[in-house]
Amino acid sequence: MSVKFAKRMEYIKGSAIRELLKLTEQPEIISFAGGLPAPELFPIEEMKQVSLRVLDTDGKAALQYSPTEGYMPLRRMISERMKKIGVEVPPEQILITSGSQQGLDFSGKVFLDEGDTVICESPSYLGALNAFKAYLPRFVEVEMDQDGMRMDALEKALQENPNAKFIYTIPDFQNPTGITMSLERRKKLVELAVKYNVPVVEDNPYGELRFEGEKLPAIKHFDTTGIVIFLGTFSKIFSPGLRIGWVAASPEIVRKYVLVKQGADLQCNSMAQREAAVFMEMYDIEKHIEKIIEVYRRRRDLMIETMKKEFPEGFTFTYPSGGLFTWVEMPEGLDAAEVLKKALEEKVAFVPGGTFYPNGGNENHCRLNYSCMPEDKIVEGITRLGKVFRNL
Repeated sequence: MSVKFAKRMEYIKGSAIRELLKLTEQPEIISFAGGLPAPELFPIEEMKQVSLRVLDTDGKAALQYSPTEGYMPLRRMISERMKKIGVEVPPEQILITSGSQQGLDFSGKVFLDEGDTVICESPSYLGALNAFKAYLPRFVEVEMDQDGMRMDALEKALQENPNAKFIYTIPDFQNPTGITMSLERRKKLVELAVKYNVPVVEDNPYGELRFEGEKLPAIKHFDTTGIVIFLGTFSKIFSPGLRIGWVAASPEIVRKYVLVKQGADLQCNSMAQREAAVFMEMYDIEKHIEKIIEVYRRRRDLMIETMKKEFPEGFTFTYPSGGLFTWVEMPEGLDAAEVLKKALEEKVAFVPGGTFYPNGGNENHCRLNYSCMPEDKIVEGITRLGKVFRNL
């Protein structure tokens, strides 16, 4: 049978790495590969009460269609919570999405035609790259250092690509590197975006998971012209299974996202939206986040200390002040995808880093997640990985 698919399907390919990582589902594998929250921290007992409350008080509406823009009480709560990161945005400028991943897909659909340019950090979040690739853009990578995306390199990219459609960034505890963009660079990024009239897509799934140091305002805090589109989510601070995220943007831009969502899935889950709102009415989400932070801080510390002991000379890694990941650089000439095969023989897994570079290269990197494994498995897994690295 000969079926004619859309041209975009040529660019959406299965990954040999993904096939290898299916092995991580085996219970004997210690996996640092996923970006998963710790399931033992999910508020299961509380959600039982929340679900009953929703069904008892608002059951008919919870099981019915609802507005595309989202459940207004939840949008008001999000609007209020965004003040913590210095963003004043009315609930009318917030669209509820199916996780921030849907916001990424919609960003591609709203802004990108085939051949358009996306400017992004190098490396960048694989899920975003794959979402954008469906719209057949080209990627211009901007080098990072310990303070995030380099602004001199960004301005050069903007000068050389005057028709770029948007700049994509994860400013807080970036995926995959764990790096946080400095305050001055956040200000400069908005300045450059306005100067060259290129929107910024600020992806912020990890910002509330800060372990130490000063909390920084969102990039959108410095936005006075409506050029920054903010993507948020409850997945990392509450429950990824509810699939509740949001887009906050200027009225003109958020309206485009609403139109796209109407054509995609009409609305997000009515029940889940109410559950998220009622949870925040019945319980203290800030205390819940504090509990998550304490657990993840311990796991980060344990992973970093074990890496210092077990990794041989020539292997370096980032020390994130929050979030879920550390980023390992191996000596030149090593291919992390090949190293992964050796690691799986020792029953430990990670994500090779080459997939986080949209234009390829940099195969001597890997991403490690510390949020999902308990302490004993972190020590055992890193010890196994150190053995693999030494044997190389």
